Amino acid sequence: MSVVVRRVGPEAAAEVLAVVQEAFGARPPLDPPADALAEDVDSIARLLAGRGGLLATLDGTPVGCVVLDPRADGVVLRRFGVTPAAQGRGVATALVEAAREAATGRSAVIVLAREELPGTVAFWEAHDFVVTGRTSPYVELALWLGTSFDAPDAETMRALGERVGASLVAGDLVVLTGELGAGKTTFTQGLGEGLQVRGGVTSPTFVISRVHPSLVGGPDLVHVDAYRLGGLEELDDLDLDTSLEDAVTVVEWGAGLAEGLADSRLEVTIERTVGDAPGADELDPRRVSLRWVVGK
Repeated sequence: MSVVVRRVGPEAAAEVLAVVQEAFGARPPLDPPADALAEDVDSIARLLAGRGGLLATLDGTPVGCVVLDPRADGVVLRRFGVTPAAQGRGVATALVEAAREAATGRSAVIVLAREELPGTVAFWEAHDFVVTGRTSPYVELALWLGTSFDAPDAETMRALGERVGASLVAGDLVVLTGELGAGKTTFTQGLGEGLQVRGGVTSPTFVISRVHPSLVGGPDLVHVDAYRLGGLEELDDLDLDTSLEDAVTVVEWGAGLAEGLADSRLEVTIERTVGDAPGADELDPRRVSLRWVVGK
């Protein structure tokens, strides 16, 4: 019997709620009570409408869940729970690993635990989370994620973009930096797959920008090539079919130009790792660095 973890959205609200009620209802009484006990189908659906969540099953039966709440400095795990009968069977660990994957592109995975439940705090610490703050009755813990990835080929670059795209939400700004042919458009193609948008993503050099509508009710992808733009004013004047607040905006050649479009941004820098070394034309791997910059 194996654990299966899948991404879910508002359509799975009833299943997620059932797990939340059973998991949190089995915990010792707390003062104040856990907010999770006040959830209903509508409130869970609203939480999942942001960037979804994860649902773990055993033999098709839902036994674990978590709601993903992305913010600029990391992904917060909310309503993390495993039903009592499924505890000790690797469900919680599988959810943690899936959450780490879903948080690619963010700097950390963050959780809040109750100080009255030392076993819960110990679980997170056993999975390499460290305490970053205490505001009674809560303990905040974070797991810092890697921010540099090797991409030896286009397939790996596209797969990394897809992982990052799955963690992005409406209003996010991605600024791509890299020399000609570095793989910026390949990375963006992966972002489009992760966001599940319509249309093949290609370089927008000659049309400046393209809008790719979501196929799943999520944010659109606005893909901009700023190489030929003269300044932020020209970027602001682009005739886009969607509001940047409702979309994920990716700007190639945007360093020093696109930062004013949002309060925070994900800076993606793609560099060749072999330079002019012998065989570079045949091998030509890349290193991708990710850094979230949070505005004041």
